[in-house]
Amino acid sequence: MAEALKLAAGWTPVLSGDGGLFHPEAALKPAAVLVGLVRQPFGLTVLLTQRTAHLRSHAGQVSFPGGRLEDADASPADGALREAVEEVGLDRTTTEVLGLMPPYRTVTGFEVTPVVALIEPGNTWRPDPHEVEDLFEVPLSFLMNPAHHRRHRLETPDRTRQFLSMPWTGAGWKGVEREYFIWGATAAMLRNLYHLLAR
Repeated sequence: MAEALKLAAGWTPVLSGDGGLFHPEAALKPAAVLVGLVRQPFGLTVLLTQRTAHLRSHAGQVSFPGGRLEDADASPADGALREAVEEVGLDRTTTEVLGLMPPYRTVTGFEVTPVVALIEPGNTWRPDPHEVEDLFEVPLSFLMNPAHHRRHRLETPDRTRQFLSMPWTGAGWKGVEREYFIWGATAAMLRNLYHLLAR
């Protein structure tokens, strides 16, 4: 994993995003997300959240912890870790940054840097109720299996858009089993991770 990420700086991702599609004149806002790989006894899992329904952007969607970079952030990694501490109560002392993936440009106007990090087990998650409705972990092996990557087409009068999804059924941090619909930018960044590791 770490070796693959060392080569990511010169790598062109398969999916670069739709940033600038609707407002090409607007500058993309820098953001970062934490692709947290939790070391569990049965293998690595990916830490994901479901955003609360009242948020202004991406309400109710599954996402990585993260958000817009602030002036005080020294780097995308620093910003992603800060956001993860705020959103889910991540203990930074349990986390080792492995590397960065190329940015993904979202249709909402963000240039998002995925920060891949290894998280040791034992965190007591404390989701921020204002931002996080649910918190769950998906086996990395499930997400890196292309058989679980579904393709969708959305036809509109103006254009045809395509997106990926990776539905997963499991229990969240509240212990309730349900289906989580992983799609959009989150699924695209996971698909890029799959391609990076499969090189």
